[in-house]
Amino acid sequence: MLDFITSFNDHNLPYPDTIHPIVVHFVIAMVMFAFACDVVGYFTGNAHLFEVSWWNMCVATIAIFIAVIFGQFEAGLAKPYDAVKAVLNMHTLLGWSLSGIIAAITAWRYVLRTRNPDKLPIHYMIAGLFLTLIVGLQVYLGDELVWVYGLHTVPVVEALKNGILR
Repeated sequence: MLDFITSFNDHNLPYPDTIHPIVVHFVIAMVMFAFACDVVGYFTGNAHLFEVSWWNMCVATIAIFIAVIFGQFEAGLAKPYDAVKAVLNMHTLLGWSLSGIIAAITAWRYVLRTRNPDKLPIHYMIAGLFLTLIVGLQVYLGDELVWVYGLHTVPVVEALKNGILR
């Protein structure tokens, strides 16, 4: 069993593929869909969409902490080389910040929901837009880590093992 835990595959992971992107894409979808439901519900007066948004934010709040934990673990296993460190550090900082921001917005939403589940103030809608923009920036940074710098891709892992990248 210990050999399985300490042996890494060609992606430099102890399990078949990265887990962080799977969980984080779930969070991205939940946050974006929650904001879309809020916008449509706000302009149409359909309070049922506020309920959908609320539950999406609840699940996203839980899932982002799982995404951050796997992100930290997989970033450590990636053995980041010099060119990628600044982007990875920014992605990490923003990921931890987003976990707090999403939790805070969900808590705010809970208070609003208990007061009046059929209405959202414009200030909350602006916060939702702000959250959506931050999530968009985080997506960009994550895409850059994979598609530009190739973290956990076979060619980059091989280059790191062979000492080509430092």
